[in-house]
Amino acid sequence: MTSEIVIIGGGVIGLAIAIELKLRGTHVTVFCRDFQAAATHAAAGMLAPDAENIPNGAMRSLCWRSRALYPDWTRKLEELTGLNTGYRPCGILAPVFEEEGDEGVGGDEGAGGEKLILSSPSSPSSPSSPSSPSSPSSPSSPAYWLNKEAIHQYQPGLGAEVVGGWWYPEDAQVDNKALAQVLWTAAESVGVELKDGITVEAFLQQQGQVVGVQTNAGIIRAAHYVLASGAWSNELLPLPVRPRKGQMLSVRIPEFVPELPLKRILFGQDIYIVPRRDRLVIGATSEDVGFIPGNTPEGIQKLLQAAIRLYPQLKHYPIQEFWWGFRPAAPDELPILGTSHCQNLTLATGHYRNGILLAPVTAALIADFILSQKSDPLLADFHYSRFQSKPSISTPMLTHSANFSNGHHPPTSSHHSPLPTPHSPLIIAGKTFQSRLMTGTGKYRSIEEMQQSVAASDCQIVTVAVRRVQTKAPGHEGLAEALDWTKIWMLPNTAGCQTAEEAIRVARLGREMAKLLGQEDNNFVKLEVIPDLKYLLPDPIGTLQAAEQLVKEGFAVLPYINADPILAKRLEDVGCATVMPLASPIGSGQGLKTTANIQIIIENAGVPVVVDAGIGSPSEAAQAMELGADALLINSAIALSPNPAAMAHAMNLATVAGRLAYLAGRMPIKDYASPSSPLTGTITS
Repeated sequence: MTSEIVIIGGGVIGLAIAIELKLRGTHVTVFCRDFQAAATHAAAGMLAPDAENIPNGAMRSLCWRSRALYPDWTRKLEELTGLNTGYRPCGILAPVFEEEGDEGVGGDEGAGGEKLILSSPSSPSSPSSPSSPSSPSSPSSPAYWLNKEAIHQYQPGLGAEVVGGWWYPEDAQVDNKALAQVLWTAAESVGVELKDGITVEAFLQQQGQVVGVQTNAGIIRAAHYVLASGAWSNELLPLPVRPRKGQMLSVRIPEFVPELPLKRILFGQDIYIVPRRDRLVIGATSEDVGFIPGNTPEGIQKLLQAAIRLYPQLKHYPIQEFWWGFRPAAPDELPILGTSHCQNLTLATGHYRNGILLAPVTAALIADFILSQKSDPLLADFHYSRFQSKPSISTPMLTHSANFSNGHHPPTSSHHSPLPTPHSPLIIAGKTFQSRLMTGTGKYRSIEEMQQSVAASDCQIVTVAVRRVQTKAPGHEGLAEALDWTKIWMLPNTAGCQTAEEAIRVARLGREMAKLLGQEDNNFVKLEVIPDLKYLLPDPIGTLQAAEQLVKEGFAVLPYINADPILAKRLEDVGCATVMPLASPIGSGQGLKTTANIQIIIENAGVPVVVDAGIGSPSEAAQAMELGADALLINSAIALSPNPAAMAHAMNLATVAGRLAYLAGRMPIKDYASPSSPLTGTITS
């Protein structure tokens, strides 16, 4: 299947972009893993840049611009479908409790010290006095301060602790569930090809271009691709977008209440209440718990307590529904928009709390960019490169050198000049390496120790745990910037994966991570499938299954396995680039416990054999190389040493010595002594 433009993600952002592109004359296909799971369905529909007090700058400008587009945008959608979006320019009221601060509460001073006008509106529908420039909004989007008397008159039923509040007349709301359905229907009506239940599993890339996407329905190709998959975006690209779970609930307005008691949205401290025709929507928690689904008693209790404090009478209303969703949050809580590392892949993700608000402006900006190469100046502030910093220039001595004769060593060691290596270099999947020692990046006490150790080891291949980098696990923050990836080959690994399916997904993500770091042709992956959490022994069946699929997808697979000669041969037969038998359990430092099996693997292998896991000392490293291993991967023995850089240097020397010893050949073992000096010609008495 081919399409002019493929959009990955069927939420409000993906559908808005699709409709805009289609109305401009393109052929558009949208892939949606589960339309009902989109964050759009779990939102409250507030269009609240002022109430949320979004800071001045590009984000506020973007939000204001999008809010201004909403009337015409929703009108167009409603004309296309005949359905109502529930758009209402209703304004938002932000009550303030006394302990939230003295600014504007029980006094006359604003946050900047300027005088604010405490007004009592002449009619409940229109507060009269605009705020000073130091108020939470600005003259271009006015805000009004209401003192205690005014706010309780303006909105009866507020809690007794409310002592004032801000009125934001230009904020609005839309019925999020209605909008989602309108967008889907509008997309169908204009001819967008909608594919629900399609999961995109990986981008297929060549020479800085996406040449297709791997899906659960096969490979799909297009001229251009848009990533708009929200909280799931970093399953496809190593973008710092994480799910931020939000729990919500609604209460039904009882029949005995004669009319809608709450006339306007209340935006309080860690709570909001949105009135709809027959219910009140209450939200929302913000939880960094990954993709853990479900409502929790703690989350719902917090919402109810805060909502009742703000608007006490709802405690008598029957609960109607609970739900949750996953917001896509970048570290700075700003969206990621515009170009990517591939010329034909555009990013539109990470909208966090403002996906619904920003849908119209995102659609317009992305369509302009794709079809006209017109990059709005605002896009520069939301480019993905803001998360990438350049390597430090203060530690040039840590830059890796690949040549044995030009290595860098820790200050505590003397300069050495190892013997030239007469043997051919290590070749893996057609790529040539001079060093036969690979190292890792985990377990170090600091990034600095890791940098020094990598430099001292003279290694050319460094393995990186994709999941730990993505989750910014301790010791992995800033790892992408810590090493010079123009000189070190990244070996992404699937550490932490317990099934073949998990490993395949993480391998795809690792390939994208390598490309983002400039290694366009890096298709290497160290394959680990480890369901055994006590002994960390790899799963042979899962490893073989994952290897077969990854080889089909063009990966150079380096599988971590038990020292099983039969499995090693099977993995070679399916096309793996190496086999990596363990010497003993990973991280144990027990040394070579599987020598006999490793010797068999080496004897039968037609691909490089890399001994991985369990080596604890340089003598054991040399012994493994003397067996005929092509290379070693050593992490724990270096990282856990009291002096990691010195140990890394020692492991490098041991690897070289072991390889030279293997090539030179060992003397035969004899059952009897043989003097090293000849007996003939000796002086006798």
